[in-house]
Amino acid sequence: MSVSMTADVRHDWTLKQVQALFALPFNDLMFQAQVVHRKNFDPNAVQVSTLLSIKTGACPEDCKYCPQSGHYNTGLEKEKLLEIEKVVSEAKVAREKGATRFCMGAAWRNPREKDMPYVVEMVKQVKSLGLETCMTLGMLDEAQAGELAEAGLDYYNHNLDTSEKYYDQIITTRTYADRLNTLANVRSAGMKVCCGGILGMGESSDDRAGLLIQLANMAEPPESVPINMLVKVEGTPLENEKDVEPFDFIRMIAVARIMMPKSHVRLSAGREQMNEQMQSLCFLAGANSIFYGEKLLTTSNPEADKDRQLFDKLGIHPEQYQTDKTEEQQQADLLKSVEAERLNEFFYDASVPKSA
Repeated sequence: MSVSMTADVRHDWTLKQVQALFALPFNDLMFQAQVVHRKNFDPNAVQVSTLLSIKTGACPEDCKYCPQSGHYNTGLEKEKLLEIEKVVSEAKVAREKGATRFCMGAAWRNPREKDMPYVVEMVKQVKSLGLETCMTLGMLDEAQAGELAEAGLDYYNHNLDTSEKYYDQIITTRTYADRLNTLANVRSAGMKVCCGGILGMGESSDDRAGLLIQLANMAEPPESVPINMLVKVEGTPLENEKDVEPFDFIRMIAVARIMMPKSHVRLSAGREQMNEQMQSLCFLAGANSIFYGEKLLTTSNPEADKDRQLFDKLGIHPEQYQTDKTEEQQQADLLKSVEAERLNEFFYDASVPKSA
């Protein structure tokens, strides 16, 4: 099959074509993915991000995979919105450990107006450290997307999770169209998109293909495409789902690389369940982004030291974030930001409405 040997970005993928990619002999698929990958990226560079939950639990959505949903009893304690200074401290640690992008996630359906000054300040201060910034806060309207873009947010994460056909089997509290509308608002505001999905939720192979088609056929495919393997959490409706066959997961990475040649494909949640050999095959298939650190919001992740050891074994190095500012300029920006905005109330329970 020659359709995948080009590194050109396409927006006309069909289900039949994607099914044909998945059906290729494994070695042929890996070879084609590697050819596309090498045409667009340094094959031995991996973009490294760190993810911090800035507000955990009590989410009103009913996503069946998520321990943060208020609909399920998973034993997860509800937490307050983190202090801005603590977020900045965590970002500094992440930078010291080699992360170039700092991602902040809040368990909200959508941010409320009183939340926006806090998250905007977080973006400004983390950005001043010389890190790329990313947030996932649920749905955004046009005005909220504009505020975050003006603050300097680089990426907004809003996953589609699965195909449109299978979506209502996983989530009922918001629609596929709602998610696409948020992505459109993010694009219109000028931010980059981080959007992917999850394997292992009982979806069919056509659902996996459908997710990739939805992403690749966008006018602008996501710059970052996280491919997650379900982390089964006790208390969620998906706790007893079958494990994903490792080669099926690696094939998903490879097909995503072929279909979205210019995007970073992220080896995301579920990595703790993968041995070094499986992770290595994912990198060979075209994965070139990971989350670094001990936690992904509420589930565990390989420790940073283990990741560095694997990088050393494979001859992989972290991808560098390009910034025009010197370290001195970045520090000056940070000090200016801190002095300009001394928010008095950094810590409040974001899940409980405040009285007027």
